[in-house]
Amino acid sequence: MRRFLTIFIAFLIPLALSAQQISGPWKGELQAGGLKISIVFHFNEGECLMDSPDQGAFGLPAEVGFLSADSVKVSQAQSGIVFSGRLKDGNIVGRFSQGGMTMPLVLTPGELVRNRPQTPRKPFPYESEEVTFSNGNATLSGTLVYPEGWDGRKKVPVAIMVTGSGAQNRDEELFGHKPFLVIADYLARNGIATLRYDDRGAGSSTGDVVNATTQDYKEDAAAGLEFLRSKGDFNKVGVIGHSEGGSIAFMLGAQRKVDFLVSLAGPGVQGDSILLLQNLNALRKAGYPDAKLTKEFVRARIKAQKNAWMDYFIDYDPVQDIRAVRCPALILNGDKDTQVESAVNISSIYINLPRNRDGSFVSKHSRVKVYPGLNHLFQHCETGQADEYADIEETISPEVLKDIAAWIGKL
Repeated sequence: MRRFLTIFIAFLIPLALSAQQISGPWKGELQAGGLKISIVFHFNEGECLMDSPDQGAFGLPAEVGFLSADSVKVSQAQSGIVFSGRLKDGNIVGRFSQGGMTMPLVLTPGELVRNRPQTPRKPFPYESEEVTFSNGNATLSGTLVYPEGWDGRKKVPVAIMVTGSGAQNRDEELFGHKPFLVIADYLARNGIATLRYDDRGAGSSTGDVVNATTQDYKEDAAAGLEFLRSKGDFNKVGVIGHSEGGSIAFMLGAQRKVDFLVSLAGPGVQGDSILLLQNLNALRKAGYPDAKLTKEFVRARIKAQKNAWMDYFIDYDPVQDIRAVRCPALILNGDKDTQVESAVNISSIYINLPRNRDGSFVSKHSRVKVYPGLNHLFQHCETGQADEYADIEETISPEVLKDIAAWIGKL
């Protein structure tokens, strides 16, 4: 849910650096809005490729500007980036500027290594295939994973996986974590197929991103559902959506396009309310616990940006879609989520899910659960703040994986 972060910085930073003393991989961290953003440069004979592993972006070509034996200045006109640095005590010490912001950047030699023990490794005990499907001018590329032991004769449940906001790859990769890959692997080992795909404009997918809104991403997911139904291999076709993907899950459920839905930290209130809570949280974290902020102020600042996605987000209220959901729904959140606070959003979802006259949910399979100690990514955490994400080794709580698989398996 990267667009929901209070302070956003463009992570795809084309920088370059080359000299006789500089070769191989160099890594550094930008401190941006309370987040630590890692970047890695690979220098090879005057050329440079850059990785932004926290964004799942690798092999970005970088432009080399001024270069001498001990100093460098590089710029990237399209992104408005300027970086200048000098070798000092074995490090490249410099300043990074973009969009009127300037911050220090120190590069040290070596690859960035993070321990992500839950990331599955090949060989896998199940089959998968690379697939594409289309929505208008957008072509979505993804991975369809069949359950372990599937022989094509027995139909199985399948879920399309929809990421949070921002152009993300099919694994929903963030800070080296690949939660959708972890979920798909776990479900495949428990009899459930999945389709995860690169968002339009990300990875191998194409399509307009600049003017896209949640409505467009919903239509992309709907096209994926049609593709899955056309395969004829599945008895139930559902959706698993995280964050913004949770909103899309409710939209699809309201339109009767899915047989079941799983919302992972999906919003239950209008977008402007979510942004207000996020900004208040950021102010408290910055040492201003009594800061005053209004929804009208937040809306005015967003509208001034003239961003199609943000305009749609602050105006969209999921309540009407939630009230129209009749299929089985599994609603999950962590009580330390600081991006989609469970106290507000889960309460709204719980109240608005359709009920029978006796007060029970229309679908007897629907469940709402809040996990103590989990953040927006469903990691065990200390504070739930976004600046913890990169340092936590756990990608997703095993309890959440178990609950999702068991719930779908019982439908």
